[in-house]
Amino acid sequence: MSRRTIQSLTIFSAVLIIGVVITQIYWVKQALDLRHRQFNQNAHVALQDVATKLAKVNGVMQSVNPVEQLSPQYFLVNTNATTQPDLLENFIKDSFQKNNLITDFEVGIYDCTTNRMRYGMSLSTKNNDKIPTPTSNWIKTDKYPYYFGVRFPEQDTYFAGTINGAIWSSVLVLVAVSFFAYALFVILRQKQLSEVQRDFVNNMTHELQTPISTIRIAADVLNSDNIVNQPKRHKRYVQIVQDEILRLQGQVEMVLSMAKAERNALTLQKEMMRSEDIIESVLLPFENKITFLNHAANTLIEADPFHFRCMINNLIDNALKYSNETPDVKIETYNKGKCLVIAVQDHGIGIAPEYRKKIFNQFFRIPYGDVHNAKGFGIGLSYVKQIVRAHHWKLDLESELGKGSTFKISIPQKQG
Repeated sequence: MSRRTIQSLTIFSAVLIIGVVITQIYWVKQALDLRHRQFNQNAHVALQDVATKLAKVNGVMQSVNPVEQLSPQYFLVNTNATTQPDLLENFIKDSFQKNNLITDFEVGIYDCTTNRMRYGMSLSTKNNDKIPTPTSNWIKTDKYPYYFGVRFPEQDTYFAGTINGAIWSSVLVLVAVSFFAYALFVILRQKQLSEVQRDFVNNMTHELQTPISTIRIAADVLNSDNIVNQPKRHKRYVQIVQDEILRLQGQVEMVLSMAKAERNALTLQKEMMRSEDIIESVLLPFENKITFLNHAANTLIEADPFHFRCMINNLIDNALKYSNETPDVKIETYNKGKCLVIAVQDHGIGIAPEYRKKIFNQFFRIPYGDVHNAKGFGIGLSYVKQIVRAHHWKLDLESELGKGSTFKISIPQKQG
């Protein structure tokens, strides 16, 4: 399956997931709104029934619309007569149970002679508990001389309890979506790792075959009878074999070092050395194609010579690989504070801001035109980062797209 197909399926799946979540949220909201309307309707019917019973008991004419809702949780009932608390409690609990209002509520009775609520009680249709409540925080009105109020302080809990099924289904949908997203992530990650592994094997095969082919050709020449009579030519081919063996050894060692560095098992054989000696030896095969400017008064550092050599070689190889047709690569060393700074600068294609962190990841290639087809394992800069980290040095990158890049390594020096 191609990358484009997977991306299309991923986008389509994401849209479906978002649609499912939005639909679920919408239906839960609709269910809550419906429960609110049903509750208010049942409360109106129940309190209307209470008002009718009180009117009959008190022998007064009932108002046309005795029930008024002042807030989502507060109802006021006009009674046109004085109300007895015990009688009101019995009527309310009986009427609430008939209308399936199984919840906690508070009742307050208004006294027109004192212009305050004279009675406040917390009741429930779930049990027979009675708890007195403060009468100072009830909403009052001047519309009726006799009335009582009913308040539902646990209304939100009541609604949540009535839609437990919808809530649990929403939770299950979210869990299922989370597992799906995780599975999709794992699949895409596995595909990416598979592609990385394939590219690495292809690059490694190519890179290892090159020195092996060169050694085979040189060995065939050295195996000929005439080569003995040509000492200069014999020496040159021997040198080729030695150089290619060192190159092959360096490539294998770099791969092994990367694996050890990831397991924090990389062992450095540090020793005191002069950095310019190693750098100059690394530059010998390039035949003055790279400029080396040594402005440092003190070049003495403590490092692993092999890994330091490989690190510099990788930076040079990266600078040449991503330069233009005529490479312009410069290595500069200078002292800054208590550190020796080694800067490898090129004037190549540069690195876009979004890739400046990613280039230090294993196997990452900058996708600029055909440049991503450049030879190599794709672990050069990752190796450099690992070696810098293992030595406790500092690595900085300065780059501008189309103008080139500069990699700077700051190495602390022992002060004499």
